[in-house]
Amino acid sequence: MKEIWLLTEGDNWSEVKEQVKDAIEIGFTGVVVKDEFAEKAAKLGRIAVVGKSDGEGLIGKGKAYFLDITSAEAQQEAIELSEHADYLFLSFSDWRIIPLENLIAMRKRAKIIAEVSSVDDARVVLTTLEKGADGIAVKGNREELLGYFKAVMEDSGRLNLKPAKIVEIKPLGVGERVCIDTVTLMSVGEGMLVGNKAGFMFLVASESEESEYVASRPFRVNAGSVNAYIKVGDKTKYLAELKTGDEVEIVRYDGAARKSYVGRVKIERRPLMLVRAVANGEEGSVILQNAETIKLITSEGKHKSVAELKAGDEVLVWVGQKARHFGVGVEEFIIER
Repeated sequence: MKEIWLLTEGDNWSEVKEQVKDAIEIGFTGVVVKDEFAEKAAKLGRIAVVGKSDGEGLIGKGKAYFLDITSAEAQQEAIELSEHADYLFLSFSDWRIIPLENLIAMRKRAKIIAEVSSVDDARVVLTTLEKGADGIAVKGNREELLGYFKAVMEDSGRLNLKPAKIVEIKPLGVGERVCIDTVTLMSVGEGMLVGNKAGFMFLVASESEESEYVASRPFRVNAGSVNAYIKVGDKTKYLAELKTGDEVEIVRYDGAARKSYVGRVKIERRPLMLVRAVANGEEGSVILQNAETIKLITSEGKHKSVAELKAGDEVLVWVGQKARHFGVGVEEFIIER
């Protein structure tokens, strides 16, 4: 998920304090303050704080650097620092896309946070080289900060979803399935990516549609069996691992992704069914509750009940990196079936 940081302005703690409070209330990832204000800022709420001094800063026990990329030499310095830094906060006095592309491609372990001065710049930064920077750093009043936050939420990740053709639907009997109730309301066409393979996941719909059987629950995704993976940013988790407060990823039929959090998880014993599909020669499956209110999403953003699914129907899936180790992508030989 993309990050958004506030660069506080001013030498007066009373002014800086109000800026930090705004960032906390809006939902920013963190704030950058003068080193002398770091301890006070950390007491205002649960938000990451970088205490900056002379182009360097500390974030907890980690290290952050602040660089203005004005030359090839500055770019190389950033690449070298990225090997042992946790964060690189980068400004571009002479704004160009190429240096940012180079840094995104060649950086080591550090997260890249680019300073921007407009929402349009923010959107460019977040999508450069398709992957984009890890986040943005901004200044401004509360209204401007809200605009930046909205841009980050809208562009926090756009996934390449593909239509997949259903090849098998098979009742499996009774097992445990997981319902995820989020702190966010979802719309028709939104859901979560779930599957039995880390590299092939189905877009399972939120319960945002009215039904003759039950009232809509737009905060809920009846996600699948306990063994399944769920995609959360660049990582995966097992559905059975989720708990209150965990981060989850809400995905729309056009690939737009946004962050939310688990409010409650319900694991209950229910009849299950296997759904298997193929996309671009890749095959994947998901095990869902066998009920008419459980739905997958089509390319048009419509919900299709698993009770109506038949071979040849098309639903949306995400096909990505296959190998995972503790939810993190790795390069290794692995076969999942």
